[in-house]
Amino acid sequence: MFDHPEFDGHETVVFSRDAASGLTAIIAVHSTVLGPAFGGCRFWPYEDEGAALTDVLRLSRGMTYKAAICELPLGGGKSVIMGEPGRDKTPALLHAMGRLVEGLGGRYIIADDIGTSLDDLAVMRAETSHTAATTAAAAQPLAVTAFGVLAAMEAAASSVLGRGDLAGLRVAVQGLGNVGQPLCEYLHARGAELTVCDIDAERTAGAEKDFAATAVAPDAIYEQEVDVFAPCALGAVLNDKTIPRLGAKIVCGGANNQLLSPSHDLALAARGITYIPDYLANAGGVIDFHQESIDDSPAAVLNAVTRIGAITADYLARAAASNETVLSLTDSQVRQRLADCGAKSP
Repeated sequence: MFDHPEFDGHETVVFSRDAASGLTAIIAVHSTVLGPAFGGCRFWPYEDEGAALTDVLRLSRGMTYKAAICELPLGGGKSVIMGEPGRDKTPALLHAMGRLVEGLGGRYIIADDIGTSLDDLAVMRAETSHTAATTAAAAQPLAVTAFGVLAAMEAAASSVLGRGDLAGLRVAVQGLGNVGQPLCEYLHARGAELTVCDIDAERTAGAEKDFAATAVAPDAIYEQEVDVFAPCALGAVLNDKTIPRLGAKIVCGGANNQLLSPSHDLALAARGITYIPDYLANAGGVIDFHQESIDDSPAAVLNAVTRIGAITADYLARAAASNETVLSLTDSQVRQRLADCGAKSP
């Protein structure tokens, strides 16, 4: 594992198999330099353990970067459960996952993600206290990730396109799940013109009806002549094949690990496309968790998430002044923050 291409000095990687419940899981703690590692639990039918390991290593690193760029007292971690949630998820399996989290003694705080829910976390709390959404208000669903993407997009539209608002902004949204659908709702309310795709035809039909969106085939979303491309589905969608096809001026979305490799940031820049780092645009969830301990009311949480817009605007200005990409600057800032805090640790 130490030679794995996605291994990035992770502090702890735990593999677990519980025969009684059928749980096969991996927890990756990337860093606790800034605080306990926070991150969601993804329940997914991975092809094999290698694919699950790649995903959890990449996702946990991204959580460290989200917390660090937003100056939160949290580290980064992630967990994955191998299986089909609709078939394999049981109370016994969730209890087993809770025990696994408890075994890390608070170094990892588990949250919901693809394939898991706030209700699942409630079941896990029978075995561990180290979960998100522990208060009554925090346990109510709130589209914080989509709201953060919106704030980042507003900052990018202002900086790159000189727009004072989003009325008439053309946005291509890839994926209409827990982030893409509420993002469309926010954008529609602000007068944006939407083009959407999803593998679920019912979702695209709903977006056409509710948001006056134009639906296209999933593979056609890249070449739409729009202002913003918003990836809100799976990762690695920005690569050698898709970047040359992009018709957008800005990439700003909610998916994790949108770049297949770091070199694709420069490939976007070479085409004059501004890339807002995914770990900045989609940091709403980790801000939400931190806000729970201060004021967990919906208004307070969303107000805290708007910080993403200010941070995005700041780095866009810095990038323009130094002729660098936003990603190179945010990556550098995160590494410096981790190094500084690590040097102060006993």
